[in-house]
Amino acid sequence: MNYKQKSLICVPIFIIICVALMWQFPNVLTDDSDTVWWYSVFPPLIAITLAVITTRLFLSLGVAVGTGLLLAWGQQQISFQSFFSEVVWFVRAVTVGNDGIDLFNFWVILFVLFMMSMISVVIASGGIGSAISLLSYLAKGPRTTQLITAIMGTVIFIGDYSNAMLVGPTMRPITDKYKVSREKLAYIVDSTSAPIAGLAFVSTWIGYEVGLFNSVAETIGLDSDGYSMFFDALPFRFYCILTILFVIINAISGRDYGMMRRAQTRARETGNVSEPDAKVMGGIKVHSDFEKLNMQILSAFIPLILLFGWILGGLWIDGKGSGSFFSLIAWRDALSNANNVKILASAAIISFVAAIICARIFSKMSFSEIGNTTIEGLSGALLPIAIILCAWGIKASCDKLMTGPYIASLLSDVVSPLWFPALVFIVASLTSFATGTSWGTMAILIPTAIPVAYVLDGSTYGITTIICLGAVLDGAIFGDHCSPISDTTILSAIVSSCDPMHHVRTQMPYALTVAVIALICGYLPAALGLPSYIGILIGLGVIVLLYYLLTRLQPE
Repeated sequence: MNYKQKSLICVPIFIIICVALMWQFPNVLTDDSDTVWWYSVFPPLIAITLAVITTRLFLSLGVAVGTGLLLAWGQQQISFQSFFSEVVWFVRAVTVGNDGIDLFNFWVILFVLFMMSMISVVIASGGIGSAISLLSYLAKGPRTTQLITAIMGTVIFIGDYSNAMLVGPTMRPITDKYKVSREKLAYIVDSTSAPIAGLAFVSTWIGYEVGLFNSVAETIGLDSDGYSMFFDALPFRFYCILTILFVIINAISGRDYGMMRRAQTRARETGNVSEPDAKVMGGIKVHSDFEKLNMQILSAFIPLILLFGWILGGLWIDGKGSGSFFSLIAWRDALSNANNVKILASAAIISFVAAIICARIFSKMSFSEIGNTTIEGLSGALLPIAIILCAWGIKASCDKLMTGPYIASLLSDVVSPLWFPALVFIVASLTSFATGTSWGTMAILIPTAIPVAYVLDGSTYGITTIICLGAVLDGAIFGDHCSPISDTTILSAIVSSCDPMHHVRTQMPYALTVAVIALICGYLPAALGLPSYIGILIGLGVIVLLYYLLTRLQPE
């Protein structure tokens, strides 16, 4: 749809919601007897509406933050001095905080900068590409080729972009050789990039997720830090976990359905790995010097080992870990006590320095090449940092206007805690699908949905709140998988030399299948109190049964 068509749909909905709230719920009283007005929903509502219409994240969030600033100013005596004080408040909110000096945001930005730079140097040095090239020799046929591709996508967890750019180009010649369609390659690449990056406790995503969680924890008054909340939500990341399992079982079974089966049949019977009308947008290549494979692998191995070692050791020592190093309880206590984001940032700096040294010694890169690569990494960090700043801005707007308490007061007596996590997953999915950005969806919904879940939990950090943390992240990734305007969807198609629209139409049935399983077997039973691992096992059983039936129904 074009701008006009989207506007004809979204603008009337926006107006209807505003009129309904202004008429029926002009204001509410919080537990602290504060009056919150209906227009507190303006910032997130405007962000979603503009994002759907324009698909421009920064414009949408920027207008939403500006709207929040003006509304907060309007609640005071309108003057230049009060406006200036509001601007100062917002600037401090996204930098050092308004209650003393808090360097949390500074450490998050530092982590993103050095993490992206380290990844850029490691990729350019050929370390990861060499390791993947060696693993690719294990591919002996269509099934093993798909399985190796899926395993590589799972192992390369440091970032969704780096995952796609490494796995797709490296495996493309091998999947072509064994007549695996480009659509299938793009699906495997796409479905093992964002899901694994979002789950990994060391990735380019973790700083962003921890930052959002830490902000919402401060909003609702939790003692937990963002990193602990990330680990609490991890067992309830049903869509991401089941997606990875689905990809692996799909590769092992050798069976497909829907549009993907048609693409696979075409490739197998005709040798055409792409449709005749496919508009391939090119491909990215990963170069490796096979004479220096062993040395190049060290260029990736040493920095990554240092990264993991520093993080694990730092969290344990700084968190005053005691007892067995392998005890989950001991680790939970250590994570709660440690300055997590500071340790992440210092680990990124150490691994970045190690990556430079290894690139010079083992991969024989010149200092000028390393410098150019570092600049590329820093440039790549600008987008995540800009999104993070926008996310902190929308959070500050919601805090100032008390958006969360307003929505919570409206829904607390209407929405059951049983249905709310599933509702959050669906809303996050639709928002991400319409906007094409998972990070932007998280930035909009975490500050608004989590306070509601907290109220539904009886103003305690209970199971509904924890499940909703995972539901927002997973719904954002699911919608992103189905969206034709998503950057990761398009990138996965490009690196696989696949037509982006062919990638979307073949991937969507698989993503929808996993999403339905995640809802029925995961979010709803978990809200009833069923342990998350049982929901995952049930979902896994459904996936295995699905492919067992396909194996019986489809001939070889």
